[in-house]
Amino acid sequence: QVQLVESGGGLVQAGGSLRLSCAVSGHTYNIYNMGWFRQAPGKEREFVAAITWGGGVPYYVDSVKGRFTISRDNAKNAVYLQMNSLKPEDTAVYYCGAIVTSPLVRTRPDYWGHGTQVTISS
Repeated sequence: QVQLVESGGGLVQAGGSLRLSCAVSGHTYNIYNMGWFRQAPGKEREFVAAITWGGGVPYYVDSVKGRFTISRDNAKNAVYLQMNSLKPEDTAVYYCGAIVTSPLVRTRPDYWGHGTQVTISS
């Protein structure tokens, strides 16, 4: 079992920044990769970024490349998503996910946090 708790969401103006955090606990030694996903109203949950738990190799969806940075701190069992140059279309609930059953980065996570709301005003 892996438990995930997100924090750091909020309301910011377009062009602003936010840093999301995901606290990871439980059987962290089973984790292959960690990911951030988002779900806007009326839309499906989509992949945003992922990072390999061991090597720290990042992956991003094209729409956030150059604006978002995913990182992890294994000592603190935490994953972060630094979001800069935010746009109204980034508005969504952001979820942290842990993948333990596959080494493939974009695999649907086995464990999810409860999400944190990010709202970008124009």
